Formats: sequence, C-alpha cells, structure tokens
Amino acid sequence: MTASDPLPLPAFFDPANAASWTYRPDAARLSDAASELRRAHGIRPSGEDAETLHLLLIDVQKDFCLPEGSLFVAGRTGDGAIADSARLAAFVHRNLARITSITATLDTHVAHQIFFPSFWVDRDGQPPSAHREVTSDDVEQGRLRPSAAVAAWLTGGDVERLARHALHYCRSLERAGKYRLYLWPPHCLVGGDGHTLVGVVQEARLFHAYARGTQSWTELKGGNPLTENYSVLRPEVLDGPDGAPIATRNDALLRTLIAADRLVVAGQASSHCVKSSVDDLLDEIVSVDPSLARKVYVLVDCMSAVTVPDGQGGLAVDFTPQADAAQARWAEAGVHLVRSTDPVNDWPR
Repeated sequence: MTASDPLPLPAFFDPANAASWTYRPDAARLSDAASELRRAHGIRPSGEDAETLHLLLIDVQKDFCLPEGSLFVAGRTGDGAIADSARLAAFVHRNLARITSITATLDTHVAHQIFFPSFWVDRDGQPPSAHREVTSDDVEQGRLRPSAAVAAWLTGGDVERLARHALHYCRSLERAGKYRLYLWPPHCLVGGDGHTLVGVVQEARLFHAYARGTQSWTELKGGNPLTENYSVLRPEVLDGPDGAPIATRNDALLRTLIAADRLVVAGQASSHCVKSSVDDLLDEIVSVDPSLARKVYVLVDCMSAVTVPDGQGGLAVDFTPQADAAQARWAEAGVHLVRSTDPVNDWPR
C-alpha cells in the first residue's frame, strides 16, 4: 500500500472510549502495536514525507469533551464533543501514514483569571455567576469590580489599578468586536483531570508518534490571569491601560503551521478556540499571501459549538451561529471545509 491509502482501524481502537472519563491508553502497548503496523504496512518515518501534513488539535481536553467536565461542549446534538472525539481519533488512525506531525493545544488555567467569576465581586461583595458577560459599563458603573483578594495577589493590593486594567480590557474587547468579556465556569485548571487530553485522542496521537517516529507536540495557552487566550496564536488583548505589554503572540508556532504543505485543524470549540485560532491564522496568512489559505483544511465534523442548557429542554446560550458565520468566512477566504470521513485523496488541492 502507499502512504495515500487509508489504513484499517487498529484492533485496540474503540470509539466508545470517547465517552469515558477514566479511559487511559497504555503507552507500552501502543508502542508494540506501532511496530507491528510498520512491519505490516511499510509505514515510513514522518521525516521522509515528500508532502507535509500538520494536524492541529485545539483543546481536545476532558473538561470540554466529556459531560463530567466543567465546560462540556455539547453542541446542539447534546453529545457534540463526544462524537467529535471519536471521529477525530478514527481520522488519525486511518490517515496515520500521511499525517506528518500533530500538535495538540492545551487550554491552561489557574484559579483566578479575568474570565472566571472568582476574579470579580458585585456591589454586595459576592462573586457573579458564570455564563454572563461583563461590559465596560458594568465596570465603569461599579456593578462589578475586581476582588480585593485577587488584587492582593496581582497588584499588591492596588484594587484601583486592577480596576483600570479591567475597564481597559473590556473596552479593548468591545472595540475589537470579536467577543465581549464572558465569565466561564472554572475549567482546564492546571493539575486537574479536566486539563488532560481525552483518552481516545491521546491514544491516537501517541500511536501516530510511535508509528511515524516523530514527537507528539503540545502548546499550552491561557495561563495569563489578565487576558483571555482563545486563540493558540495570540491572547485577546496584548497590552494594559498604560500601553505596556501584558502578553505576546506565539510567532514560533505560527511559522511552524504556515510551513506545512497542508494544515488540518480540528477540536473544541468551533465557536471559540477553534474560531479564534483559525481567524488569527488567516489574518497572518492574508498579510503574507492570501493564496496560502488554500493549504488550510478544517474538519467540520470534529468540532462543536458551545451551548448552555436552560434546564427545561432548551438552550439558554447557543454560540452555533457564530461558529457557522466563521466557517462561511473561512470558505470565502479559500479555506477548505472537509469532513473526517472524506478520503484525503479527494480533498481539493
């Protein structure tokens, strides 16, 4: 067989594991299975690929991908990220011989960050609820203000300084027009189970690394307490109210992604971290050569939008329209919207 032919799914792969919080792949077993695969199918090292295909996995972590997680991306189907993970893992297994490298991003947070309720208090000194926006007017009018306890940690107790940053931050987001500040429930906290990759995808990326003789790369994002970091390529706000930088762009990763002959993107959530990452990637591409957008492929059946149930069978929040609008923009720019079950040989060049 050739590298362009899809491989059979390995015997150890069980798509039902996409729904398991406790599933953990056996690395030693995967290494042995990879050796057998190389012998049986003549799998070559990825370093010998004549055409490079880089797979970028956005935040395929337990807190997003499983109902036990604190921010499960259910989509409108209710099982969105579970089904996405199963399809994504199967895509890696079938196309292992032609995927050159895989990079997995990890949303990475600590207890107090500007997009968590614990950062804020209301006029009664109580933290606000999650799943609400914070506007510049909320901060300016004093309806919400940074917690004194958080200010003690971040600014040596200077609450007014932190409030100036919060107002500048909300105004910056509103001027940019991409997002308003949204308070999320605590998720992907460093050291917690929810921060780790969902087991079925971790299994696929490790199997790829062993079979192709390459590393399985990770990129951490989101640890800055003063800014959101939906995109793996840059935080939402780069400077503070005095103009001093508070964060930097990930130019090294950008260069790596653009260097690939084909870049394939999948993960969670289509309405936020995937959306922002692809938007930022396209902004950079257009500034260099708009035709480079044609080397980008998005697996639209391996991502879902954030939704929040209303407890009565409906949705209190539904970001699906924002995800759909983003994909329409990408397609107009030249990005290929494909499905994981489409043969890669049939993808547009």
